[in-house]
Amino acid sequence: MKHFILILLVVGLTACADSKQNEATMLLEKASQEFEQGQYGRALLSIDSLRKVYPNAIETRRQALKLYQDIELKRSQEELAWVDSALQAVKHDYDYLRAKVEKDKEQLRATAEELTMLTKTRMRRDSLQTRFNVLCGKIRYIHKKQKE
Repeated sequence: MKHFILILLVVGLTACADSKQNEATMLLEKASQEFEQGQYGRALLSIDSLRKVYPNAIETRRQALKLYQDIELKRSQEELAWVDSALQAVKHDYDYLRAKVEKDKEQLRATAEELTMLTKTRMRRDSLQTRFNVLCGKIRYIHKKQKE
């Protein structure tokens, strides 16, 4: 009788573990589909759910980590493209304003509004440049981690 109960317990735990593994795999597939559809936020939420709900699904969590890195890389690359475009436009505006203000200063016609606009444009340029540098660093870091 003890052996029978022990066998039932082992079979029950194995079936439960297989069921949990299947659920974790399904959640990973869902995250993968969301990533392919460009729903990066949802995909990351699915991966976070997988990590919290199925802490013992080790292999699935490894696959989820790779997917997580792929999602973050793609998001960062897309944001970098946008930031680069905005940075180039703001740099152009800043260069134009700076030249105009310098000319107006020489002729003693520079106004407070012009100087304020130049300062705000420089701050926007510097902010975008910082964001650009951070994204480049993040992308390099993800590439490094993916090689490991």
